[in-house]
Amino acid sequence: MEVISWEPRAFVYHNFLSKEECEYLIELAKPRMEKSTVVDSATGQSKDSRVRTSSGMFFRRGQDKIIRNIEKRIADFTFIPVEHGEGLQILHYEVGQKYESHYDYFLDEYNTKNGGQRIATLLMYLSDVEEGGETVFPSAKTNSSSLPYYNELSECAKKGLSVKPKMGDALLFWSMRPDATLDPSSLHGGCPVIKGNKWSSTKWMRVHEYKV
Repeated sequence: MEVISWEPRAFVYHNFLSKEECEYLIELAKPRMEKSTVVDSATGQSKDSRVRTSSGMFFRRGQDKIIRNIEKRIADFTFIPVEHGEGLQILHYEVGQKYESHYDYFLDEYNTKNGGQRIATLLMYLSDVEEGGETVFPSAKTNSSSLPYYNELSECAKKGLSVKPKMGDALLFWSMRPDATLDPSSLHGGCPVIKGNKWSSTKWMRVHEYKV
């Protein structure tokens, strides 16, 4: 495991998923992919947005044996019980698709009724990306200039701290500080894919049990 930042708290767990698990999730998700949406903070409803141009879908928590094994591994890594997690989300970004910088925590009451605030996010990379597609933290207290792969990063990824997608790697970052306050340095986005395809899986975790 690699510590990449303390503000926000962010860690990369290399080879968190096997190649077989990555390919399994992609193949299982492919028939159900739809245009991604964002949550309207006023109504809590999903809506289309230019902020997010990927396609995606959700699995049910504990949907099958492989997903249950992955969810148990996530709980063991994060020390957050399986029951606090939302269902796995699968995302697909093609060339030019991106997700502009945003927070995973909520600023409204509607979205925290079930499970409370989102405390942490685990972002698992299901594919390598030839160019672009980095996860960037523009408000992080450190930047990418000291990273060994800095010269390989796209321009978008040089505006803060970035993580390059690598099949099987998992990025854990916390949206809340240890004192339970929201952490604005957890602002993050997905840089546009320049070459290739990007597949990823997101697990959001809540402060309390999330009822599905």
